[in-house]
Formats: sequence, C-alpha cells, structure tokens
Amino acid sequence: MKPHAIRRRDFLKAIGLGAAALGSRRWLPAAHPAGASASAGRPNIIFILADDYGLDGVGCYGADRYKTPNLDALAKTGLRFETCYSAPLCGPTRCLFITGRYAFRTGGLTNRSAGRPSSSEEPSVAKVLKQAGYATCCDGKWRQMGQTPRDWGFEEYLTDPTAGGWFWVKRYTKNGQLVTHDQEVYFPDVMHQFAMDFIARHRDKPFFLYYSMHLVHGPILRTPDSKSREKAGFYADNVAYMDKLVGKLVAELDRLNLRDRTVIVFSGDNGTARRSGTIGGRQIHGAKGSMLEGGARVPLIVNWKGTAPEGKVLKDLVDFSDLLPTFADLTGAKLPQGVTFDGRSFAPQLRGQAGSPRQWAFVQLGAAWYVREPLWKLNQKGELFNMKQAPFEEKPIPADTQDAEALAARKRLQAVLDRLNPAAGKTVPPGSEKRRKAGTRKARKKKQTP
Repeated sequence: MKPHAIRRRDFLKAIGLGAAALGSRRWLPAAHPAGASASAGRPNIIFILADDYGLDGVGCYGADRYKTPNLDALAKTGLRFETCYSAPLCGPTRCLFITGRYAFRTGGLTNRSAGRPSSSEEPSVAKVLKQAGYATCCDGKWRQMGQTPRDWGFEEYLTDPTAGGWFWVKRYTKNGQLVTHDQEVYFPDVMHQFAMDFIARHRDKPFFLYYSMHLVHGPILRTPDSKSREKAGFYADNVAYMDKLVGKLVAELDRLNLRDRTVIVFSGDNGTARRSGTIGGRQIHGAKGSMLEGGARVPLIVNWKGTAPEGKVLKDLVDFSDLLPTFADLTGAKLPQGVTFDGRSFAPQLRGQAGSPRQWAFVQLGAAWYVREPLWKLNQKGELFNMKQAPFEEKPIPADTQDAEALAARKRLQAVLDRLNPAAGKTVPPGSEKRRKAGTRKARKKKQTP
C-alpha cells in the first residue's frame, strides 16, 4: 500500500470534524428507529480483548514460541488484519474502545487517568448498541475505567473487585454484588462460564458481549492446565489457556447454532509486556508502555461464518477508535449527534467489500502521540521515521533530509496532526501538573539544604 495525500473529504470521513466541542456535556444516545426489528438480520457481536498480548504471541502472525491453534483457526476461516493499533497501555485502550474517541478528547490518557471520563459526558459502545435493541454484557477486566460497566451501558457484568488479583481469587463482583468463595477459584473460568450463560440466555435476540480477558497480564501464575509448578513455563501455559477459552467459546456458538449470526472479533489491548517472543527469529521493536511499534501494534482477527471472506489477510490500517463505528454499522445502530467520533467503520471489509480504509492511524499515551501511515510515522516532537521494516525496525529520518518521499510524508502527516491538534485537547492527566510543581519545589529545597 503506497501512502498518498490526505484529501479533505477523506479526513472529514475519518474523524467526523466539526461536530462537538471538547468541553463537558451530557451525552444522550440516539433513539432506536421506530418499528425497527431487534433481530432483523443483524449479527451478534463478541469482542474478545486479550491483555498485554502483541503479535509475537499469536501463531498466525508468525510467533515462534507460542501455539494458538484456536486463534489460528479463526484467522484461517476469517479475516486477519496486519496493522491494527491500540494505545500502548490497558486503560487508555479501553477508554478509546468504549468511547470511540481519541484520548485528547476524553482525557483518558494513561492508566491513571483512563477513569476520568464520565459516562454522562461521553458516548459508549454499549449504550449505542443497547439503543439498537442489543442485550449488552461486560465480562472481565474493568480496572482503570471509571464508574461501573452498568453506568456505561452494560446491562450485565462480571469483574474483579480490586486490582489486587484476578486469576486465583476468592471473590469477584457480579452485577454489582460481591460474590465470595471459601476456596480459591480460577477467575478466567468463572468469566467464561458467565459469558456462556449470557450467550445461552440471549440466543434468540441480538447481543453484544465484551469479553475482557485478564490473560496474559502479570502476575504470570499457573493455570488449571499447568503440569509443572516451575514458573518458567507459566507464560506459555497462560497463552495456551487463553487460546483454549477462545476455542471453547467458538464450540459453544457452534452447539447453539449461532456461528453464522455472530461476529467474533479478537484483539489485544496493547503490545506484549515481556520481550520473550519472536517472529521469524526477530524481536518486535518495543513493548507495552512504549511509543515504539511494539507498544501499540496488536493482532486483530475477525470471524463471521458464512459472510466474512475466509483466510484473507488485510493490510488496511485500523485503530481502536474504529471499533465503535464498525459495531454500529454491523448492527444498524445510530451514532449520537453532536459528538466527534474518530473512527472509520471497517464493516464493509467484513462483508468482502473493499470498504474505505483509513489512510493513517493515531496513537496516544499521555502527552506523547504519533500518526502512522503504512510506510511513515511522525510523532509530537516532529521526529519522522521510515517504517518499511516495521514491526522490527523504525529508521529515524534526519531533520535536514532532502529525500523527496520523506519530505512529502512529513508534510502529509504534519497536516493530519495540525488538524487533529492533540495539544489543544486534554493532554495532561488530572493532578499531574500539581504533582510536578510539588516535586520541583521539593527538589529545590533539598538542593538548598546544607
């Protein structure tokens, strides 16, 4: 795919300019069209989000060390996107997915500030689909997002009550009530059963399940299938168990005759946390938390039996702001008016059409960001990188280069950043400036003390 100039029409389609101010406002979803059927050919949607899981852990992306037969099967009978971008950390990614809006608009900049946006002021994928007649469920990780899943439109939810543990636990929260056990239970199994129960109970009407896994986030502990107590093998065990749960979910959909009516979407919330995986013997450049390619480039597999092309690999750029408009497109849901959404639907590609892929992706973490084309990347410092060898290398381009292609790329990408204007949005986490000044005063005082 060759980079080319960004036209104003394309830009307006991609980010929906001119709709909303950046300030606070109460958000109200658009009403479901009168008389519209709740199940008129509209598919169920299951979005499986793995935790800390980049390309180097997925077999069909070329992972050397880890086997994922169930994910590979979904890709073989569905679509695999090569270049999908989340945020580099869990919280900002979840906020981006839920709202469909870039972090500088919502303030969901980091893990610490992802809970800052309010459900009364921001749109929500669950509320959008709920208004379209969908049953909604959030199953699993909710940490870093504010309020409760129910506040954001999920009618049912199951999650861990604290950040202190999420694998072997004695308690968890189910629909707002604390559930306790005398002995430890394996929470991913509890989550899976909750998901299966939700699907079974809503098999006759359209549903949206946000299956937010904790696997393979640390601490890396044994799974019920671990045959050894040696920690050295636990990471591979966690990847295998995650893949096993995906396979069990697909098998249940088959048993209930729901596969051809269900879109299964699988991705990761950021790049891999540990640099242990390789692809073709090469290590991805960067990992979770970094603004390098490995921080935000994640797998994206979509399977829609009987509708999506089988075994197709797409180079179309996708970022996590695209999920909300895609799900709305698939379900016939109406997006609320007066809100700037940043995503572009890739639903046409799921139906075998060419669609209208975005020409660039935007990634932000705190006050750092970059815009990415297939071959180029420009960050908030004005640093340009040649990405021909990504995800393994990022070649910095000298600021005084006279290379015509590099100069044209800089001009295009800078125009995108100028229009987005992230610096004018919410780019400073709440309280961070106060903490910075306090730290500066403390350092000066310490320096002056004899």
